[in-house]
Order: sequence, then C-alpha cells, then structure tokens
Amino acid sequence: MRILIAEDDPVSRRLLEATLVRWDYEVVVACDGPSALEILQRDDAPSLGLLDLIMPGMNGDEICRKVRERFEGKYVYLLLLTANSHKADLIHSLNAGADDYLVKPVDPMELKARLNTGRRILELQEQLIAARDAMRRQAMRDSLTGAWNHAAILDILRSELHRGQREGGSLSVVLADLDHFKDVNDTFGHLAGDEALCEAYRRMANAMRPYDMIGRYGGEEFLIVLPGCDEVGALHFCERLRGQIGDTPIAYKGEEITVTVSVGAVVHEHGEAADCQALLQAADQALYRAKRSGRNRMEIASEIVSV
Repeated sequence: MRILIAEDDPVSRRLLEATLVRWDYEVVVACDGPSALEILQRDDAPSLGLLDLIMPGMNGDEICRKVRERFEGKYVYLLLLTANSHKADLIHSLNAGADDYLVKPVDPMELKARLNTGRRILELQEQLIAARDAMRRQAMRDSLTGAWNHAAILDILRSELHRGQREGGSLSVVLADLDHFKDVNDTFGHLAGDEALCEAYRRMANAMRPYDMIGRYGGEEFLIVLPGCDEVGALHFCERLRGQIGDTPIAYKGEEITVTVSVGAVVHEHGEAADCQALLQAADQALYRAKRSGRNRMEIASEIVSV
C-alpha cells in the first residue's frame, strides 16, 4: 500500500521512511505542506498519509481540511504527527479532517498499530464501494438476460441523443421483437423460453459494436442504441441481427428451438428535430410494419414525427 510521509525534518523523514519500507509500504515523501497537498490531490494519491502538524508553507491540519473539502471518490486516511499533546489542539486537528494522530517521539509499534487500523478502514471502504457499485449495476440490469433494463436503456438513449445533438453525427435506434414467442413458451415450457430469450440476447449482443447498447424493453422486445450509425449502417446491422437470431436454432435439452426476429429501426441525423419519444414511436411503427408484412424481416422508418 502506498503511503505519504510529509515531514520537513530530514532525519525524522528518513527514519520513518526506513521503518515503513521495512513494513512493505511503498513510500512517497514530501518536505513541505504545499508539496504534500499536491501529492494528496492527484488521481493516484497514496491511500495513507503521515503528516507533520507543523511544516513550511502549510501545516498538517490545513492540508487535512483542503483534502476533505476536495474529496472526490477515493478516501485518504490521514494521520497527524505532533509534538503538541494539548487536547484542544488535537481536537482542532481531528475536526479539520485528520483521522488519527501520534505524539512525537513516535513509538514504532504504536505507529504500526494505528496504520493497521487505517488499512482496515480503507479496506472496509473498498468493500462498501464494491457492494454499492454492484447494487447499482444490478438495479440497472434485467434480472433474466443481464441486458440493460427498461429504465436504463431509455437513459442511455436520452444521453446519446443529447450527445449527438451537441457533437453531430447519426444515431440509429432499433426495436427487435422475437416472433411468435408465446408459441415457444407454450410448446417447450417457460424454462426453455427463458433460455431462448437469454440466448437471443447473447446473439444480438454479438452482432453489435463494442460501444452499442442493448436493453430489454419489455417481454421479448429489445431496444438497441447505435451511436454514429447512419441508414446504410442500420440496414446492415438489422440484417446481421436477423441472421444471428434466425439462422441457427437454439439448442435446449436435446430440442432445437427455432426463433426469428422482426426489426424496426429509425435513423436520426444531426440537425433533425426529434426527442426520445418520437424516435421510439417511429421505430415502433417500423417494427409494426415488419410484423404485419410477415415477420422475420426489418423495416426502416421513413420519417420521425415529434410528439
């Protein structure tokens, strides 16, 4: 683990550095307050900081205050070193943002114990952040297929539409609906239907570029957002999608399940007036035409009507 030693006295700094290196810390050093603050405000700042309370340019408690004011994401555990054991001064330092303090001269075993406490707190924070991020991802994912869920894919569509309006370029929106999917459930059972739905999602994802996005829009319908994709690109994508789904039956427990897909798409060019609802309505109407024309085909919307 990386640790900062901010100490203006060279003898004390070298002793601390030698001790921490012996304990397998990766040590970064600073000789004054401003240098210490600059290191702690980097994106790759050390996770732990040992700060002398009194330093040239900026004292340790002021560094703590500035670091906490600027707090973004990664937490740095800050331990102050002070020759002053007055309770009021120590309380002031803790209120400024220090996590702990040690009174000089520093006892090595006490330093080790307090650093271990800091490491436990940082590790717990990492676990909490990982759990929070996992919950966020779970809240944005469809529980069956793993695709973005309805709300998440709509948020993605809005973001891409706004980005396209700022930066220019094309945006294609695709609605893909598995044909006669109720028949799959009725014939093979709902477990087979679930597996077929998941496999269809995987095949659609394989047809996409790395920066395209797909979400389960509802039931057996998927919404696909294709940034920077013009009408020619949308046509090629939709045909590739149809082939990915329909060319090879889905295997399930010795059975072969044939699934096809109908696709409706709309292309938004920079400068056109449109909102998400208008794009979705146009794609839905194109999908309806594909269904009405016999299914297992694709249609491109001819116009976008703002609603």
